[in-house]
Parts: sequence; C-alpha cells; structure tokens
Amino acid sequence: MFKPAFTKNKWVLGICKVVVAMENFVSQSLELLQEERAAEIEETRAWQENVSVKELQQRGVCLIKLQVSSQRTGLYGRFLVSFEPRKFEASAALPSNNFSSGDIVGLYDSQGSTPLDQLASGIVTRITQNSITVAFDEPSDQLNFDISSSFKLLKLANDVTYKRLTRALKALSQYHAGPVSKLIDILFGTSEPSFPSEILKIPELYNPSLDDSQREAIHFALSQKEVAIIHGPPGTGKTTTIVEIILQAIKQGLKVLCCAPSNVAVDNLVERLAQFKTQILRLGHPARLLESIHRHSLDAILANSDNTQIVMDIRKDIDQAFAKLKKTQERGEKAHFRGEIKTLRKELRTREEAAIVQILKKASVVLATNTGASNDGPLKLLSDDYFDLVVIDECAQALEASCWIPLMKAPKCILAGDHKQLPPTIISHKTAANGLSLSLMERLIQRFGDQMVRMLTVQYRMHSSIMEWASKQMYCGRLTAHKTVAHHLLKDLPGVSLTEETKVPLLLIDTAGCGLLELDEEDEQSKGNSGEVQIVTLHIQALIEAGVRPQDIAVIAPYNLQVQLLRKELSKKYPELEIKSVDGFQGREKEAVILSLVRSNRTGEVGFLAEDRRINVAVTRARRHLMVVCDTRTVSTHLFLKSLVDYMTEHGETRTAFEYCDDIVSENYSRPAPRAEHRRAKDSSDARRNNGSSTSDRSAASLKTRKLTQNQPTQKLGCKMQVSNDSRSLKQKKDASPGTLHQPAKTANVKDNSEKLREQIMQFMEDITRTRFEFPSSLNSHDRLLVHQIAEEFGLEHFSIGESKDRFIVIAKSETQSPVDGQPVQTMLEVIQKASSPAPHIAEENERTVTEIEGPQDCTPSVSQSKVDLKALYLERMQREQAKREMAKPKQHSSTTASLKSKNKKHTEKGKVSTKEAAASNTDEDFDALIAETIKANSVCAFLKCKASILTLGQHCIHCNKHYCLSHHIPEVHGCGGSAKAHARKLISREGILYAGSGTKDHSLDPVRKAHLQRRLGKKIEQLASQRGAKKETTQKNFGEL
Repeated sequence: MFKPAFTKNKWVLGICKVVVAMENFVSQSLELLQEERAAEIEETRAWQENVSVKELQQRGVCLIKLQVSSQRTGLYGRFLVSFEPRKFEASAALPSNNFSSGDIVGLYDSQGSTPLDQLASGIVTRITQNSITVAFDEPSDQLNFDISSSFKLLKLANDVTYKRLTRALKALSQYHAGPVSKLIDILFGTSEPSFPSEILKIPELYNPSLDDSQREAIHFALSQKEVAIIHGPPGTGKTTTIVEIILQAIKQGLKVLCCAPSNVAVDNLVERLAQFKTQILRLGHPARLLESIHRHSLDAILANSDNTQIVMDIRKDIDQAFAKLKKTQERGEKAHFRGEIKTLRKELRTREEAAIVQILKKASVVLATNTGASNDGPLKLLSDDYFDLVVIDECAQALEASCWIPLMKAPKCILAGDHKQLPPTIISHKTAANGLSLSLMERLIQRFGDQMVRMLTVQYRMHSSIMEWASKQMYCGRLTAHKTVAHHLLKDLPGVSLTEETKVPLLLIDTAGCGLLELDEEDEQSKGNSGEVQIVTLHIQALIEAGVRPQDIAVIAPYNLQVQLLRKELSKKYPELEIKSVDGFQGREKEAVILSLVRSNRTGEVGFLAEDRRINVAVTRARRHLMVVCDTRTVSTHLFLKSLVDYMTEHGETRTAFEYCDDIVSENYSRPAPRAEHRRAKDSSDARRNNGSSTSDRSAASLKTRKLTQNQPTQKLGCKMQVSNDSRSLKQKKDASPGTLHQPAKTANVKDNSEKLREQIMQFMEDITRTRFEFPSSLNSHDRLLVHQIAEEFGLEHFSIGESKDRFIVIAKSETQSPVDGQPVQTMLEVIQKASSPAPHIAEENERTVTEIEGPQDCTPSVSQSKVDLKALYLERMQREQAKREMAKPKQHSSTTASLKSKNKKHTEKGKVSTKEAAASNTDEDFDALIAETIKANSVCAFLKCKASILTLGQHCIHCNKHYCLSHHIPEVHGCGGSAKAHARKLISREGILYAGSGTKDHSLDPVRKAHLQRRLGKKIEQLASQRGAKKETTQKNFGEL
C-alpha cells in the first residue's frame, strides 16, 4: 500500500514542477513580449513624428518619391500595384532598404506619414532593385492611383503576430492533460526524453546520395519518441535531410505539420517536397508565397476544387438578395430578404469550411509559418490530435513563443537549424538581454547537450580554405568539405579565365594606414566607407573581366549606408549583381562573396561587428571565392575578427589598398601632388613601352578613386609626417600574440624577408647615384605589402606598375632626398632639423620643405595644429631678422677703397663669429618670442581677418573647438552651421525635446489676446441680444395699440 502512494506523490510532485516551470516561462515571456511590442510601437511612433522621411529611408524602413508603374488583379482576387522611383530622380534604382516579401506596409501620399494619412495597407509580394509590388485586399474601384502622383511606403508593425504569440502562451499555461503533455515535460526540463525501444530500420531512402552524418541524423530523428534536434551548419544539406525525414514519416503513415519562422524557408521546403509528387498544402497569404508554388497554396486549390462553383453561386445569390433589400420599401419584404441573406451566409460558411477540411485531410504534409499555424486560421477546423509529427526548420531564428504555436498540435517534434548563425530579430536590447533572443533550440542544446542532437558534418558549399576558419571558430573543427567542393575555384567555372583573382579562394585587402577612414556623420546612425566602395568596384571589375557572371557575385556589408553607397556605384553598371546586408543573405550562397567590413577609425571601434554569429553568416555564404576588405588595425581590436584576419593572412593572399589605388593619401604621409602627377605620367608611358599593353582602364579607375579620396573630409589627414607610426604598427603585427588559431610556421621566414627588404631599401637610400629602384615582379603579396610599409616608413614614394603577373613595385626618392650638385643625400630628419638655421637660403628651403611635407593645411579637427603654428611663427621671425640685417648694410660708410676692402675683410671675419654668437645668445629670446606670439594668436578671434580680442568677451564653439568674438560666435556665421543643425537633430531624436528654433512656428493665439477677444465677443453678443429684446418689445407694443 505504501509503494503506490509514494508513486502517486512523486507523480503529483512532477506535475507541480512542470506547472511552476511553465508558469514562470509564460509570465516572463508575456512580459518580454509586451516590452518588445511597446518598443516596436514606440519606434514606429518616433519614426512618424520625430524623424524625417529621408532619414527613415536611410534606415531602410521607408521608400519615398515612388510612382505607380503598373496595376493589375491577381493572386485570386487581390489588387496588385507596382511602384518604382520617379523617372526624374538621379537614380532609377530603389535605395538600400529592409523591405522583403511578406512585409506589411502602409501607403501614403507625398505629404502624409501619420496613421490618419494612410491611404491603404498591403503586403509586399515582390521586390527588386528597381521596383516593389504590393498586394492590397481592397478592390480596385476603391483605390484610385494617379500615374503622375507621388507616393511613399512605410513598414508597419505587425499586431497580428503579437496577438497570436500571446494567445499561444496563454493556451500553454492552461494545458494540463493531453497528447502533448509528455513533450511539454521534456521541453521544460522536468522529464528526460524516452529512448527508442527498438532499432528502427529504414528500408529505402528517397535520396540515396546522402552522406553518413545525414543518414545518422535521419535514423535518430525517426527513432526518437518525443524530440530530436538536427544541427545543420552552413552548406551541410540541412534542408535535404529534413525533406528525407518528412518523406520517410509520410511513408510510415504519419500526418506531418512542417513550419518555419519565415515564408522563404517554408517555400524552400515546398519546392523540395514538390519534386517527389507528394500531396502538399501551403497555408498563408498568396502575396507572401513564391510564384512557383502558388499551385500548392490553399487559395489555388480551393479555386480548382469541386465546391468552387457552388460557393460562387451562393455568393451571387447573396449579392442579388442585397440588391433587392436596398430597392424594397416594405417591412415584410425586408425581413424576408434579411432572413434569406442570413441563411445563404450560413450555407456559404458551411460549404467553405467543408471544402477546406477536405483539402486539409487530403494533404500528406501541411506547411505554414510558425504564426500561420495558429488556431485563428484554417487549422482550427482540425482536431487537436490530428497531426502526429511537427517539424520546425530554422528553429534557431525563431522566438520560442512562436514555436509553441505548432508544438501544441503533435506529441513529437523535430527541430532543425543552426544556433551559431543569426538569432531571432529583436528590436529592444533590454528584452534581448533578458532572454527573449534565446531560441528554443539553443536552450535545449544547453540543457541536454548531445543527448538529443545530431550534427551534420559534411558541407557541400565552400572551398576547404573558406570552411576551415568557420569550422575551427564556431563548430569545434568538426566540419569537412566534400571532395566535389574541397578544391573548386572560380577558374573552374565555364567561361572563366585564370587570373590572380580567380585562382585564390581567400583574398584580404588591407586598408590600414591608407587613410580610408569610415564616414563620420553626426546625424547618421549607419556607417559607410567610400574608399572600400572603390576597392570593391575595382575587384568586381576584375572578376567580371575574367568571365565571372554578375549573378554569381554577392556583395555583403553589415551597414545599410554602405549597402546604399555600393548600390549607387554598382547597380547601374551591373543590374544582376546582388548587394545586401548580412541579414538579407541568411540561408543564401554565391560563387564569389565580397565582404566590406566598413569600420576604420583611430579608436578601434567595431560596433556590432563584434557579434560573432553575424560574421560567421557573412563568411559562409561564399562557395569558391571570398574577398574581405577591411582595416586590419581597427578590426583586430576584437579577438574574433582578429582570428579571421590572422587566418586569411596565413592561408590566403594579402594585398594592401596601395595596390588598387596608387594615389591614395596615406594616413601619415602625403607626397607633393605636381611631382606625383608628373611621375605617374612618366611611369605610365614607361609601362606601356616596356610591357606593350595599355593601362588606360586602370588609370581611369585610379583617377576616379583619387577624386573620391580627395573629396572625403576624413582623408585630409595630419599636417606633419609621423614616421614612426607605420613602423610601430608593422612591429606590432610581427610581435602579435597568437589568437585562437595557431600561428603559421612561416613567421621566421616573414621576418627574414622583412629584414632583407629593409636592407635593400636602406642601400638604395644611401646610394646617391640612384633616384629610383624597381623590385622584381616575383614578390608575393605579403612581401609587396612589406615594401609599401617600409617605404612609407622612410618617406619614400612607392607605387605599382603593370598588371597581374607583370605587376611590380617602384620606390623613388622625393625632392628633399635627391642629390643636388653632388651634395650627399639629405634625410627627412636632417631637412627638418635645418629649419633652426638663420641663413636666408636655408630659411627659404625650410619654407619650401614644410610646404611639401605638410601638404594641405585643411586638417581634421582631431589633429593638433600647435606645432605647425610655432614653426610658421619662427620662420616669419627669421625672415624679419634677415631683413633688418640687409637694411643695416647700406648705412656703413668708408673713406677710401683700401680702407673699405680692409673693413670688408674684417667685417666678413667678424660676421661669421657674430652670427654664431647671435644664434647662441638669441635662443632664449626666440623661444620667449614664440610663446608671446602664440599667446597673442590665441587671444584673437579665430574668424578670418577678424582681430577682435576675446580675452574679456569670447565664445567657445563646441563644433570646431575654437574661440570667437561676439560678432562671429554664431555657428552659421563662422561656418559650423551644418554641424550645429546635425547636433540639434541628434538631441531631438534622442531626447524627444524640441528646442528653440527646431520645430514649426506656433500659430496659436497669445492667451492675453485670446482673453481680450473673448471679452469683446461677449460684449457684442450682449449688445445684439439687448437690441433684439428692445425690438421685440417695440413690436408687441405696436401690436397692442392696433
């Protein structure tokens, strides 16, 4: 008697644990979903109220200045409207955006953007680089579009999804007994999964080419009783494995419900299953489905079913009854027609539901999104225990709350995905940190480990060199490349020739030290890098010239602004080239992938590039070729990104941005522009004469890059050359400690090459007979990078000549280093040191040298100009001293020629001594004069040609960090108007406060004037009332007299 009681108590205790765990999960999830929904609504409200439509477009959630290009009826009665940019715009392509098929959008005219101004709402059915198509449920006669009008589309928050998630969680909390109870216990960790009682034998596979890991995963998934997890890294055939599992389950007579968080993932499964002639039913709005699978949708099957004609006849009868009801005036006839309409509607609903149930039960597998499987859709017509198996693909990208919608419909589930790729998209950082971004798949793997997980280990996408880094960093080194893809390259594609680019799987282009800094805009949330855009353009040009098709190339950037810059540069020339963000390429692949990391700054900030899974997705999209362009000095501040840089440096080819843009402005060095132009012209003619090939295309590309580089404010770099920076960075690269990947065994060789190249360059500098030195074309990419860095360190001019295998590096001495009249070579340090000499010709030389070395004086605000000002003051003082000495000479008189000669000899001898003594004695005076001049300069208004003192009354500008007098302290006056406006917009966007002058003019009446007008109005009303009363009394009196 005691044992059954103990067993009962243990069972009751287990039930209590499940209830507590479930209630905690439900309450926490509901709270987080409510916060996420509030953040989504607040973001939408802020967009519509505080943010301009142009900024919304830059963020990718709005498309403005659109015109209607076509209108038609399709998708089983929906009204389809296509929009494209207006023709008078500079670019006919859509800007970079986050719109995708299935998004809910609001349509507005050119003036409105508030909910009251919304003309209609629809669903995006198709989007290309040049147009976007939206499906509206409203009939065409209610939506009149003027072809000449301008419209805009704005992404809307989806309230339906939130309601379905909330309803599913509440249903989960109320579920206590039923066929899903055992599964709920396991998923909440209060019960262990059951082991199969017998070994399941699979008689025959539909796909006999499956590898061992896929076969093991299929056997494991079908033999488990409650739950199984398939972990599919990139390119391992996860979808192929899921399709085989579904087909085998159908063969066993199971009813399968297959779901995924996105319509794209569901449609991918539908296309795969359709190849095996299985009875498929796809639930969902036709506007969200691919055109190729419309025939499998519920709307299409209903339109072709046997009950279709009956349903259409009933709808006609209802329309006729409504028409008669409007015409009749008798109450009896109206009641008769109302009763007839009610009966017809009931019959219509019964007929439609019967047809839907018949279609649902006829299907072997039903496919829908997670939220599309809710009980407010067609599946409400089926019983709760109808399905035997639920399969959720891409489970790692789905909110756990959304997974519980299909999980409540079957006692067994199979989850598939990759928790090492992008997690669910969460707007609120707070809710993500509190656990909303943790997927069900990741939580179960943390709880059970390998007990219920099978990982696919053979990948069929990437070259082994591309795969190896992701395998070691993210998948514990378990991935292997299939022999069909392990060594495939771009040159193996039909029609592609062998070039330097098509024969390498990994290519790293380093922009460190080249001055290609990221765009720094105060009012810009996203980031861009125009220098990387030009490098990407040149690389794509090289790939396409080699025979690679544009549709086989993908350009990926983590920031929307960079995507927009890339599209502006490339979309017109290559319309078939895909340029998207990392999120837009999840689940996709291309033969060649070009990744622009954008970030390049002096503080080493990488932003959300620090998210490891995002970089993993970007890298693993490539099949045969991966090119990464980045500033290694910036991105290496993050360990995960540093491991990628180190791996590509070791196993791939490394190039510097100097090899793509010869005339790029270095971060620490700028050569004289006229001399550089002369040298380029001379070298181009020499290259054409020696190589027999034209370089006009490359020269044009270089010129274009140079123009863009000169236009970037971030590339107007330091005024003085800092020789030690590049050498220090080179030393840091050599001495860098090993990261998570093992360091190459070639470190000693690389060091030896560096010393050898440094010795050759030093011998060239010491040789006064040579002004130019050419390195052989046999240098590898790393040695070429070292040559550029060492030449930069010594202040030499360096550039590349030739193409492909014939490309070589040339270094040349600058004007200050060239021999003059047999004099020994002067180093840059010697030239700078001679600036302290009082001799007039040296002063002139110093003035010329400073101009050549320092380059343009328009420097970035982050670079201090105090040293340049001191040197300029010193040179001016030396010129004044020389002028005084020249004026003193004519005043000396002599009586005779002999005495004049003797005096001249004595004066000459004494002059040499006096000059030395003056130079020694005046050192302290010169220093004090410099300090005085500097203090005087800082006490005067910084506005051009303004000499007003600012010691007593002066204003400091926070934008340019200078002081101005009261006449010029306003930012718009001294040139900081743009920065001031950007700063104000940023404050308004962040704090939600309108400052003086930042909003529209208040047209409301002044309270005092309003009260005065009300008093006047009251007096006028009283006066009119008294007049009306007097008139009435007069009339009555006259009437009484009569």
